[in-house]
Amino acid sequence: MPLQERKNHWENIYQTKSLEEVSWYQPTPETSLALIKEFDLPKTAKIIDIGAGDSFLVDHLLDLGFGNITVLDISASAIERAKQRLGNKSPNVKWIVADASDFQPKEQYDFWHDRAAFHFLTDDKEIGNYIQTAADAVSKNGIMVIGTFSEQGPKKCSGIEIRQYSESTLASRFQEHFEKIECFTIDHKTPFDTVQNFVFCSFKRKND
Repeated sequence: MPLQERKNHWENIYQTKSLEEVSWYQPTPETSLALIKEFDLPKTAKIIDIGAGDSFLVDHLLDLGFGNITVLDISASAIERAKQRLGNKSPNVKWIVADASDFQPKEQYDFWHDRAAFHFLTDDKEIGNYIQTAADAVSKNGIMVIGTFSEQGPKKCSGIEIRQYSESTLASRFQEHFEKIECFTIDHKTPFDTVQNFVFCSFKRKND
């Protein structure tokens, strides 16, 4: 899907659907929070949430005392909804409206988090752009976590074709610049009582 068409699609989603009407809704992003706890990040760590939409991860990170958080999404409407929800906490977050495959980072991050954005990239060039951006933006020895639909998961999301991954194919995508730490699969129960199988992989940025 062309970039502008993708942007228009997501603007429409966030302008017409409420939080509980989207399949990725999670009041508590338990898997992501568990991984952040596992890596024992300092509260000063630079964290970026890629394709965050109006996810609640930023709320939990602020409550945990993290003070250097960036939220990126293609949809300005999603960013605005998250800002409105956070209220007077929103100035404590850096907000970026950009597509993950066309993002020009101005700083490096200690922790790159992406739950369900990467799998929307199906064009090899866009996938390559994303991987290079992550390689440039994650600090040496920094951590990256990617969560996508697994090969047992859906083939579409929000009416858009996605690219499924196994633990091995997801890890191999990033192997040039990142060393795999661990991969696992997990089920996500949607607000509609359906189950989506995800694969999550965590990586450490190589010192190349």
